[in-house]
Amino acid sequence: MADKRDYYEVMGIPKNASDDEIKKAFRKLAKQYHPDLNPGNKEAEAKFKEVNEAYEVLSDKDKKARYDQFGHAGVDPSYGAGAAGGSPFGQDMDFGDIFNSFFGGFGGGRRNNPNAPRRGSDIETTVNISFEEAAKGCKKTVSYRNESVCDECNGSGAAKGTNPKVCPTCHGTGQVTINQRTPFGVVQTSRVCDTCRGKGKTVETPCKKCGGAGRVRTKRTVDVDIPAGISSDRILNVSGHGNAGINNGPYGDLRVYINVRPHPIFERRGDDVWCELPITFTQAALGAEVTVPTLDGKVTYHIHEGTQPNDIFKLKAKGIPHLGGKGRGDQYVKIVIEVPKNLTAKQKELLKDFDNSASDKNYQKSKGFFDKLKKTFGDI
Repeated sequence: MADKRDYYEVMGIPKNASDDEIKKAFRKLAKQYHPDLNPGNKEAEAKFKEVNEAYEVLSDKDKKARYDQFGHAGVDPSYGAGAAGGSPFGQDMDFGDIFNSFFGGFGGGRRNNPNAPRRGSDIETTVNISFEEAAKGCKKTVSYRNESVCDECNGSGAAKGTNPKVCPTCHGTGQVTINQRTPFGVVQTSRVCDTCRGKGKTVETPCKKCGGAGRVRTKRTVDVDIPAGISSDRILNVSGHGNAGINNGPYGDLRVYINVRPHPIFERRGDDVWCELPITFTQAALGAEVTVPTLDGKVTYHIHEGTQPNDIFKLKAKGIPHLGGKGRGDQYVKIVIEVPKNLTAKQKELLKDFDNSASDKNYQKSKGFFDKLKKTFGDI
């Protein structure tokens, strides 16, 4: 695994990137390489997994601290492992353990109980939904991967018929105390036990399925109820579907990022829906009954006589439902008047006759414009 890329390089961010910058980079890359948007693209699938792996570490303060100090070996127990397997610090060790190993002896710093239950970390995934699904709500089956308790050894890491044993070096504490003689006297420090790597237990015969880790990477699915009115970049939390906890600790959560695909006709602005409606020159001049698309289906609307380009009319309560509340936004329709092309000689003659018969009262805006032009520049 020596060829694993640097996580900051994978995310395209500097090492001093803020939490918001890390999250923003993840959302962009997750959307770019998501399997739903790249069906059958193995390269995109591999990059999507790589991005998720990088974000899982860099979004977790403890894992990020270990990674910044020790690289992949600090967060991946199998990276660079020898015959014994595991990272030099153990899979279950957190940054507090490392800190105490260096500074815990001064003033008797806090010692972690390696056998105490600890909650698993949260994981994230993205689900793509249509504009209509976002507006009306839906149920989606979401696929994701998490670290689950190994069903072969029930999380102990030991092969069937065997059990982990209390570490003979640290006697189950996960740490050893070292007395060092200095010019200022004897200084007592604590560090991670080299024998059990901070776990407090040793496994003589590792489980073949999980390699002694006690957890395995598993592909899972869960049905998620997406509420009506949701928008892109919203996050839904699915409790208990993250990574398995340590020492029978609870599972973390699954955070589901929502990505709403754009609509070919509608545009969302807040909870209002906007669209354009093309009509003919004749419909605008004489008025007409027109069909307008909405999220609820087609409706009939009366265009009044003399409708102008870019006029806007409102369809009340035809927009997006208010998320978590009552009511919904409105729909705004902008008029686009199509100028006819490819006219026949007869059609051109009819239009000339009409134009010759028209007066200033037919074109109020043009009359006002030329009056202002004359006052400003005189006769031209």
